[in-house]
Amino acid sequence: MTVTKEDELDGLKVIGRIVANTMLTMAKSIEPGMTTAELDGIGRALLERQGAVSAPESAYDFPGATCISINEEIAHGIPGERVIASGDLVNIDVSASKNGFFADTGATFRVGNVRPSLKTLCQDGKRAMEIGIKEVRSNKPIANIGNAIGRFAVDHNYTLIRNLASHGVGRSLHEYPTEIATWPTRSDRRRINKGLVLTVEPFLSKGGLWAEDGDDGWTLYSTPQAPVVQYEHTVVATDHGAIVVTRPG
Repeated sequence: MTVTKEDELDGLKVIGRIVANTMLTMAKSIEPGMTTAELDGIGRALLERQGAVSAPESAYDFPGATCISINEEIAHGIPGERVIASGDLVNIDVSASKNGFFADTGATFRVGNVRPSLKTLCQDGKRAMEIGIKEVRSNKPIANIGNAIGRFAVDHNYTLIRNLASHGVGRSLHEYPTEIATWPTRSDRRRINKGLVLTVEPFLSKGGLWAEDGDDGWTLYSTPQAPVVQYEHTVVATDHGAIVVTRPG
């Protein structure tokens, strides 16, 4: 989607706040001993209360209102009977629509005490996302996003999952540009047009390179197996940088 009118930006900000607040409330609700289905139920109730519709459920018939991935699960985890424990890394990905506008956000949260290296990985995963967001500006190369994140990853001895990309969003959950690398690339010659709506969502890892399908047809795992974190915002490109529409408020 390309934003051309103020009311379009306003619509994105409305759904952006809804998904951001839903994710944050879910994260604050996490307690060791609860199941991912119980956590998803909290998210579903919040979305419904705000008049929003789960995007993965409506667009792809995903078996849950939100995606919840724990530890070795790096994305698209199905909410179910898995019990959350202290020391876990829990990724919550919330995307939804309202009044024809879509927004998408995600983050990895620590439950209780985790290993120091995982705490650092989480902090650096968020930094990697922010570094990518700073590259979003009208008329700049799309490849700048992945190249900047890639420099950060190399400098700090991280790897990036290279088949889970950022994407256009706005009038549907996934739209043009359909694959925006969050890793270094030389082949992408596209430029960011003013008003472009996209996600920035690097998957930062301590060794993982690829996302591999699991047995359930949805959940993705790291290959080679390694800790992975993901942080994601939906942003709008302007001449002065990115407007982040998925801030809580």
